[in-house]
Amino acid sequence: MFDRYKAFRFREGELQPVSYPHVPDFNSLLHIDYQKEVLYRNTLQLLHGLPANDALLWGERGTGKSSLVKSLLGLFAPMGLKLVQVYKMDIMQLSDLYGVLRDRPEKFILFFDDLSFDPSEDSLHALKSVMEGDVEERPSNVVVYATSNRRYLMPQREEEEKFPEESYSERASLVERFGIRLAFLAFGKEQYLSIVKHLARGVELEEERLEALALEWALQRGFSGRSASQFVKHLQGMKALGLL
Repeated sequence: MFDRYKAFRFREGELQPVSYPHVPDFNSLLHIDYQKEVLYRNTLQLLHGLPANDALLWGERGTGKSSLVKSLLGLFAPMGLKLVQVYKMDIMQLSDLYGVLRDRPEKFILFFDDLSFDPSEDSLHALKSVMEGDVEERPSNVVVYATSNRRYLMPQREEEEKFPEESYSERASLVERFGIRLAFLAFGKEQYLSIVKHLARGVELEEERLEALALEWALQRGFSGRSASQFVKHLQGMKALGLL
């Protein structure tokens, strides 16, 4: 199974291969050069058997957090990198997954996408434990890469809480387990348009017309890499149907 597939899901205690993984082009992810460099270097350390950190990618929606993690397969799968998507509901069984991956020659990224918790959730405490602090040692061929819209993976409610300093400590105790914390800030108009033009290469349309349509599309969707990608899909369809 590990020879044939490069991506998996861990669901209900079972490792399920993914036949058609989504692997974005690393070089096509624009305006996140620093984040790309840090995660690239850390993943390279993992592949060379060197110490590597867990990573939390947090910030605005549609800025490339998930795409960056998945794009690493395109670079490093030939060197033995595997990606395992883990869902929050299965965190309680992570120790079982460790048993499967331990001592394998491949290197594994455990990918938690769009992760967030309520402070009272059992899975929050379970993740803290299996990342660092459990009686079982983590396999050296495994790192955790998580994405979230929240910097601390939990909502901040200090104004509603009797002891806000304890709430902060609870949030920070999980986040501090990630040795790498990368912020993804909102894109502006010029960044959005540059992504549109990059993705729309090959579409025959005057630049002024392209920009006007892209800005109209962004009025209700905002300036993000995701909205740029959605616009270009719309544009390509309209062109193919002869409606532009």
